[in-house]
Amino acid sequence: MKHLPKHLQPRWRYLAIELEGWPDASIDRRAFQRECWYAGQNLLGDPGSAAADLTVVRFEFEEGVGSAIVRVHRGETEPARAAIACIDEIDGSPVGIRICGISGTIRAGEENYLGRRRQEFEERNVVFGNEERVAVVRDGSADVRLDDAFAGATDLDYNLA
Repeated sequence: MKHLPKHLQPRWRYLAIELEGWPDASIDRRAFQRECWYAGQNLLGDPGSAAADLTVVRFEFEEGVGSAIVRVHRGETEPARAAIACIDEIDGSPVGIRICGISGTIRAGEENYLGRRRQEFEERNVVFGNEERVAVVRDGSADVRLDDAFAGATDLDYNLA
């Protein structure tokens, strides 16, 4: 089969996305892709979802932070952004999603918007709720481990042990 001429090829835009969840969350590409499709169908309906064609091109998630590149048709970036912003949990794990920017190529999206994604984090013992607990500390905020879950806290909510 021959390739289409350049003027007939589909035009794409790439959304650079940052994800943040609890440190013990395990999210994979398939689960994120499924949530993108569901969010697109729920917000845009079947015709709008098909027009946007939300496809996860790159995905990585580990230790509570991650990034993704989602491909959408040119001209459908605003509806796609709205649909992705509706995602609040993936496989039962609550997540925060931030759309960093839109680019014309995958490489430009990674270099311009996801280049500084890596955050420094460390596990520390903190005093939270008058008890010493283990917390994952990143950029002035901490995810404090409670008995079977995490609680988000800022540096004003806890003391270093």
